[in-house]
Amino acid sequence: MYQEALKSRNACIVLPDGTSYEGYGYGAKGTVTAELCFNTAMTGYQEIISDPSYADQIIVFTFPHIGNVGVNPEDNESLKPTARGIVTSQMPTNPSSWRNTGRLDDWMQTHKIIGICGIDTRKMTLILRNSGVVNAVISNEQNSQMKLDALIEKAKNWPGISGSDLAKGVSCKTPYDWNEGRWTWPGKFQNPAKNKKVVAIDFGIKTNILRCLAESGCTVKILPANVAYEEILNHKPDGIFLSNGPGDPKATGKYAVPTLRKIIRDTRIPIFGICLGHQILALALGGKTLKMKCGHHGANHPVKDLTTGKVEITSMNHGFAVNRLALPDNVLETHVSLFDNSNCGIELKGRNVFSVQYHPEASPGPTDSLGLFSKFVALMN
Repeated sequence: MYQEALKSRNACIVLPDGTSYEGYGYGAKGTVTAELCFNTAMTGYQEIISDPSYADQIIVFTFPHIGNVGVNPEDNESLKPTARGIVTSQMPTNPSSWRNTGRLDDWMQTHKIIGICGIDTRKMTLILRNSGVVNAVISNEQNSQMKLDALIEKAKNWPGISGSDLAKGVSCKTPYDWNEGRWTWPGKFQNPAKNKKVVAIDFGIKTNILRCLAESGCTVKILPANVAYEEILNHKPDGIFLSNGPGDPKATGKYAVPTLRKIIRDTRIPIFGICLGHQILALALGGKTLKMKCGHHGANHPVKDLTTGKVEITSMNHGFAVNRLALPDNVLETHVSLFDNSNCGIELKGRNVFSVQYHPEASPGPTDSLGLFSKFVALMN
C-alpha cells in the first residue's frame, strides 16, 4: 500500500515567499492552509497529532520514524484531532507494535488530516528556527503542482493564529464527568479513590491531564471554555483547573479573563493552570503575553524551578508565552526555560494559585513534573 502511494500520490508544501517542496502524499486528500511549526519529540506522534493545542497547525516532525507503531484508541489525546496536517521525512511504514490497532495513514484519513513525506524535515526546521513560524499550504490533490501560484496566494492570505480564539472550537459544548486514572501495565486504566472535586475549564484539554487529576484523587467536572462564573461555583469545587489549548490567549481571554478575575477576587478556591491556562491566568493577574518566534514543541525542554533550583525535563507545546518582564509585583515567577529564559511558571503571592507553561502530564514526554498534580490536590486540604 505504501509503495503504491509513493508511485501515485504527488503532493507539495508551499510557503508564502514562494518556496515549495515536492513530496508524496498520504492520509486524507485535499489542500489545507495553516501555521507551520516543528516538533522534536522522538516518541508519541499520535498524542502530538491528537493534542487539541495543535488546532490550525501543520506539524513538521524532525524524528524520521513516524507511524512505525501504528495507532490505538488509548493514545488519543482528544476524540477529534484538529491538527491540519503533518510533514515527515519518510512514508509511514506498516506498523509493528503489540498495542497497534490500525495504521497512521488510515487514522489520518478518518480524521481528515493531510500528510506529506519525502521532505527534508531538518532543513525545514532550520528555516522555521531562523525565520520563525510561517503560514504553509499542503496539497496532495491531483496536479497540485500545476496550481503553485494559487497555493502561494493561499499561504500569503491566510490570517494566521495571532488574534484567533481557537479554544471555543475545540472545547466541549456541554459539561461531562471524568473518573478514569492513568494507564498501567498490563494495559489497564485505573479507577483510584476520589475525595476531591475539581472543575476543569476546557480550553482544549488533553485526555492525560484528566487521567492525572483522577489519579491524584479528584473527580473532575469538565466545563466549556466560555462557562459563566455562577456555573463554576454551582459545582462547589475544591479546586479549579485551567487547561491547555490552542490559539491566542488574548483572544480567548476576552471572555475567560473576567470570569477568572472574579473567581480570584471573590473566592479562595485553589487554581492550577497548564499551557494556555497558564497564559490566561497571567492575563487575569495583570500580566501580558506575546507571540514567540517559533514556539516550543518537543519532549526534551529543560525548565528550572526558581524556588528550589531543581531542573526538570519537560514536554512543551506552545507558540505564545507569558512576558516575564511584565509580571505584576504580586506575581512570583517560579519557572524559566533553560533554552531561552522564557517564562514557564508563576504563582500569586499569598494565594493557592499557580500555573506552568509546560505539560507535567507528558503524553508524550518525561514525567519529571508529575508531582504538580499532587501539589494542586494538597492545596485543597
